[in-house]
Amino acid sequence: MKDIKAERLLAELDRLRKDLDKDPTDLEWVTLHHVFCFVSYKMTEFRKYVEEEAKKGSFDELEEE
Repeated sequence: MKDIKAERLLAELDRLRKDLDKDPTDLEWVTLHHVFCFVSYKMTEFRKYVEEEAKKGSFDELEEE
């Protein structure tokens, strides 16, 4: 699946974050929350990164949904 969008990856990260109960004492929740916030803030850079990785074939093995 070569044509993946950064927004789709960010949405999946958000889904993972929301699967957990909000718990500022839980390292897993804190990590997902702050990575989500950071990537959201840096969307331009993340889009560029995803495009470059797609050209390398990094997402070719993903299954279609």
